[in-house]
Amino acid sequence: MSDLLPPSPVTPTVDLDGGGAQHGYLRLPYSRDDSAWGSVMIPIAVIGDGDGPTALLTGGNHGDEYEGPIALFELARELDPAAVRGRVIILPAMNYPAFRAGTRTSPIDRGNLNRSFPGSPTGTVTGKIADFVTRHLVPRADIVLDFHSGGRTLDFLPYAAAHELDDKEQERRSFEAVAAFAAPYAMRMREIDAVGMFDTTVEAMGKVFVTTELGGGGTASATTAAIARRGARNVLKHAGILAGDPEGAPGRFLAMPSPDCFAFAENAGLVAFARDLGEPVARGEVIARIHPVDRTGAAPAEIRAALDGVLAARHFPGLVQQGDCLFVIATTAS
Repeated sequence: MSDLLPPSPVTPTVDLDGGGAQHGYLRLPYSRDDSAWGSVMIPIAVIGDGDGPTALLTGGNHGDEYEGPIALFELARELDPAAVRGRVIILPAMNYPAFRAGTRTSPIDRGNLNRSFPGSPTGTVTGKIADFVTRHLVPRADIVLDFHSGGRTLDFLPYAAAHELDDKEQERRSFEAVAAFAAPYAMRMREIDAVGMFDTTVEAMGKVFVTTELGGGGTASATTAAIARRGARNVLKHAGILAGDPEGAPGRFLAMPSPDCFAFAENAGLVAFARDLGEPVARGEVIARIHPVDRTGAAPAEIRAALDGVLAARHFPGLVQQGDCLFVIATTAS
């Protein structure tokens, strides 16, 4: 079906199949009030000789998540092409307009890139970015690592993750890469809404796919940035693209096996948590209370755990709106 689509309007300024260390842009025309023939210039690096596997490393899928961009801008600068067997394609800030604005979605079209795949060459700016990545980058890759964290509204235990897949061999290879990443935790995931995700598109193409959630709150700590740096190199070592063995031990495996893992706010107000990230929780236990803020004297709403596990994620700002994800409970993986 991709052969029936119009060509992508994106023009790389690097040779995607070339050698050495190339640093350039994906240039996407974007006509706007202050630049009639303007462009969105998305930084990209292509490093290596192509004689071996190819890894696609992406960050900034959401623009307010920073561990990936920190690790990948540094990696692009530091990688010696002579040390690379194969090729590494690096997009440190895939949704570049959102990254520059520090927002989850694009300020141009409000597009959530991670709900826009496989994209369209005739769509919005966000859709055109998704289309180029889908048709021109993912097919070149043997393994894909897409960095995420909680952004401004969630905070996570630092984990690398892969998904349960129908293709069990692909699933096995993906979880081997998760273990090699060596984050403090490793997650077996089922998404509550996988439509339009980069993950779904990559996995449908049969690729090994690893993602992360590394903290949150719209910033990056020294600890989570270090996890991202080491994890990126570990995945490249695991793939045989860099020499050596991955550093560190595989993290503790957890799972998100069902929708019961997710709790959502039915009331707006001020949230107070009864447990911190990583702490054990029991089914029926109060995990959060939402206090009304429009008057005193009203009792808070109590939100309880639907299953036993550990607190893996929580809403970050103190004020919540109706429908916000409040927390996520993960179980011990079997």
